[in-house]
Amino acid sequence: MRSKSSYENESNKGIAKQNGEDSEGKLGKVVSPNSKEFLFICFLVTLWYSSNIGVILLNKYLLSNYGFKFPIFLTMCHMSACSVLSYVSIAFFKVVPQQMIKSRSQFIKIATLSIVFCGSVVGGNISLRYLAVSFNQAVGATTPFFTAVFAYLATFKREAWITYAALVPVVTGVVIASGGEPDFHLFGFIMCLSATAARAFKSVLQGILLSSEGEKLNSMNLLLYMSPIAVIFLLPAALIMEPNVIEVTLALGRENKSMWLLLLLNSVTAYAANLTNFLVTKHTSALTLQVLGNAKGAVAVVISILLFKNPVTIIGMGGYTITVLGVAAYGETKRRFR
Repeated sequence: MRSKSSYENESNKGIAKQNGEDSEGKLGKVVSPNSKEFLFICFLVTLWYSSNIGVILLNKYLLSNYGFKFPIFLTMCHMSACSVLSYVSIAFFKVVPQQMIKSRSQFIKIATLSIVFCGSVVGGNISLRYLAVSFNQAVGATTPFFTAVFAYLATFKREAWITYAALVPVVTGVVIASGGEPDFHLFGFIMCLSATAARAFKSVLQGILLSSEGEKLNSMNLLLYMSPIAVIFLLPAALIMEPNVIEVTLALGRENKSMWLLLLLNSVTAYAANLTNFLVTKHTSALTLQVLGNAKGAVAVVISILLFKNPVTIIGMGGYTITVLGVAAYGETKRRFR
């Protein structure tokens, strides 16, 4: 005969087993969505890195190595792709709800932002004709410095002193990198610096012009409206300032059919960079985005050096490292001392 205690032990084991299965089922339900979300974010970040770095490298290849020396026309191609793909993604795929322009005043503000945006993109593309991607990224990393300056001049809003102190290594690093850049080109440097300043000015201006609740647009809707305005502005600019662009482009296309594929891929990648930037911003925290953004520049530098074999010096890389660390310190102090 089996004792009462043996029955109790088996009963307890059965209950424990059932509880264990229940807890495992509950745990599975909890872990699975988190794992999917993590994988989705990793996928988004990979696309973000690929599109952002890809468009920079393709721009460099077309403008410096391929013989397509038309940065204004190239920017117009980017904006044309953004116009079409923004409409498709919002109107048909419902990536975000479409926000309508509500007044003439709002349209003028968007047009102003579009022109400043054009200036920053064109300036950046022109600089890639003369500068290595590594140095271009070093100069571009100074965006927070210009943002802080323009924000103060426009709104008289002061940050904590330690936040401004963090900008010192940002500028110092670029000065050091400039001195150690083997292929330094003054005009390219001025254009890159101007593009960086214009990018910062656009973000400050956007915060001022579209500050009211009724006029705020998310980045995808803003791109939807800015892109066609940019095309209208860039087309005559390209034809006037780059008069032989159509002739040379057709000639390059006849010599090498891959020219059209490269131009199309470059333009689509430019839109993908904007789309993935919006999605990564939406699905991650500000701190994560800041860390990923700083790392993205470093990855772009390493890949560009491996692809284009441009000479680098210890001084140049040291300067870039100081700038990146300064940008990280600035972001952290700005987050802590709001």
